[in-house]
Amino acid sequence: MTANPHEDDAPVIRCDEPGSFARDVLATRHPALIRQVRDAHPHTPDQHRALDALLAETRDSVLRPLPADAHDHAAWAGWGMADHVGRSWFDAPFLWAESYFYRRLLGAVDHFAPGPWQGLDPFAPVKRAELHGTAVDEELRAMDALPDLSREEEAATLVQAAVWGNRADLGFLATGADPAQATGDLVADDSDALWAALDTETPGTVAVIADNAGRELIPDLVLIDHLLRHGHARTVVLHLKPQPYYVSDATPADLVDALRRLSGAPGHAGEIGGRLWQAVATGSLRPSVHPFFCAPLPYAAMPDDLRRELATATLTILKGDLNYRRLVGDRLYRPTASFDRLTGYFPTPVAALRTLKSDVVAGLTAARAAALDATGDRWRTSGTHALIQVRR
Repeated sequence: MTANPHEDDAPVIRCDEPGSFARDVLATRHPALIRQVRDAHPHTPDQHRALDALLAETRDSVLRPLPADAHDHAAWAGWGMADHVGRSWFDAPFLWAESYFYRRLLGAVDHFAPGPWQGLDPFAPVKRAELHGTAVDEELRAMDALPDLSREEEAATLVQAAVWGNRADLGFLATGADPAQATGDLVADDSDALWAALDTETPGTVAVIADNAGRELIPDLVLIDHLLRHGHARTVVLHLKPQPYYVSDATPADLVDALRRLSGAPGHAGEIGGRLWQAVATGSLRPSVHPFFCAPLPYAAMPDDLRRELATATLTILKGDLNYRRLVGDRLYRPTASFDRLTGYFPTPVAALRTLKSDVVAGLTAARAAALDATGDRWRTSGTHALIQVRR
């Protein structure tokens, strides 16, 4: 299959259009996140000044480069930093600007600098509060019903839980939205194709590219347990972010926290957690990180070493909105643009499990897209719609 990553020359999503979702993220969500990070830790005077300077820069000034001695200066130079330095944040592509904002936020709180703050996750307090909240307590107790389901019913339930768990994105909730209270609607459902791609006759490696930590990662892990327990995968490689990213994106530390939460729970949830803990010990669940998972680029630009690693999988499951944007390209496609063509470059069959929280979408039928547009709702960005899409 020939890939066409820029089908119909769809425009790259940018941040300069008044009233657009992308502009609102930069103008509203990012300042709110800076305030949230300021309040989350007892920051030093220098850190407070750096956070204030970043806030002023994102609102009123031009985009500044990373310090010349930054450990990843060369990487960001290769990712196009020179194309945007000296220009307004709102002139940059949405995906690039968002990713660079989080890199700069980490720099402001000395995440990479030698000293007492090195490696500290500025989003950890919010992540942990969610992970140990009453909503997760209820979801863990609900897992006691899983043994009463047939294998097919359990499979369908766990896929749905993994899809809608994506509504727990803490960045999405920072501005007060509560999509978890809304009724969800699947705009595309390739569930049958997903299970057909997970062959139990000759199970191999399944790659899972994680999205959010906490309340979303737990149903992802329960789905992984199902894949391993029922022979859909011999090994699952769980790809995580190497550093804090997009507020709630899952890092290895977040995986450990989620496994502790699961394995320490009573009932069936604790049994699942115990199996997953052992799966890490035996190598059937293998965490992995790569710097490109924090890059401001689509997956079509992935480096050769990551391409080779992913190519060993029989299927790659990509979770969440950001991974979807990077998978198909962060562009304003017609909603009927071919998902198969847009993902044809990817080195394995792919399955996208995503709640819609940004403008990009592809692979819908014309009738479905027309019906959604006719509602007048902001269905692409509200977090109340989701999809399961598979390219085998």
